[in-house]
Amino acid sequence: MHLTLAVTGASGAVFGREALRALEADARVERVHFVASENSLRVIAEELGVSGRHDLVEKLLGAKPKKTVALSDADIGAAIASGSHPSDGMIILPCSMGTLAHVAHGLADSLIARAADVTLKERRPLLLCVRETPFNRIHLRNMTLAAEAGATIFPVIPAFYNKPADSDEMARQFVFRVLAHIGLPQAGAYVWKPEE
Repeated sequence: MHLTLAVTGASGAVFGREALRALEADARVERVHFVASENSLRVIAEELGVSGRHDLVEKLLGAKPKKTVALSDADIGAAIASGSHPSDGMIILPCSMGTLAHVAHGLADSLIARAADVTLKERRPLLLCVRETPFNRIHLRNMTLAAEAGATIFPVIPAFYNKPADSDEMARQFVFRVLAHIGLPQAGAYVWKPEE
């Protein structure tokens, strides 16, 4: 699979990091295009203690990437901005309300928004892992618009029934649900079995 993972400026950088790690480790994934918005860099620095754009992917992975390519959000001429570029889908995690608004209204003025727009027009999976609370009416309308255009709204709502040991495990299990939804079930995913 060839996938795009975008991280935007909403709280929840740990979810983006865990998604990047899972995609990098998955043998079914051949290429990951990783795009971090400018606003995400501040959140990543504050929440994960990882600063700067230089070697960001390596810092998040804790190792040199083998299949992940980092792209600048300003590079609207990158390959993922074209519908002719082969892609199996896109995940925005976390997805800020500003990014959601750009996607919902077709404002393709950054690489993330343009790649999302292309993903929708080519009818490929687009998962918007929105992160905000409470939602105001504008947020709800934008989610409806994006869903009507073909996106899957996948709010960052982690589960607790698996009794996660820490926030990293909670984030990892949420990411496993996201990846299963895009066709990449993960071996370590918790599966609810009420009969047990």
